[in-house]
Amino acid sequence: MLIGDSMCVKNTDTAGIETKGFCHYKCTNGIKRHLLVDTLGNPYFILCSKASLSDNHGLLEIIREHKQFFLELPQEVTILLDNGYQKRYLEEEIEKMEPLLRNKIIIEISKKITPEQKAKSKKENPQKQGFVVIAKRWIVERTNAWINQCRVLWKNCEGLIKTSQTKIRICAIRLILRRIA
Repeated sequence: MLIGDSMCVKNTDTAGIETKGFCHYKCTNGIKRHLLVDTLGNPYFILCSKASLSDNHGLLEIIREHKQFFLELPQEVTILLDNGYQKRYLEEEIEKMEPLLRNKIIIEISKKITPEQKAKSKKENPQKQGFVVIAKRWIVERTNAWINQCRVLWKNCEGLIKTSQTKIRICAIRLILRRIA
């Protein structure tokens, strides 16, 4: 199982023209980091783009870049996403990309927390307010938090998107090495 999400990051004044994009959903001027992580939170695939690129198109770009990886898997893989993604659209585009991929990738959208579930959670623990954990979705959110703790990644200062992507990979390698040691 892979868990996907995207995150907008603001640009600084030193960021290049290539990295300038505006995310209407988050009202952020900067870049968007698209992540696919495993169930331990280790990043499998990373893509940085302008913030104006939608979540759906970012995921499709990751799948397009790593099509061979998915085709060579011995079993199918489930990709768990939040409600910012459109399941039917993704399935149609994956089939257009490569018909064999449709049998290898299963898109699953996590359920929304209903007001009743939120009220029940608050009743069980009165001190707890606001955020309610969604099963397995917290894993990718935790990975985003780990990446944001890297000093060079809290904002986008880079002139090239590839440089930002490389710094995220270096941060992920450092996190994995820290777990091993």
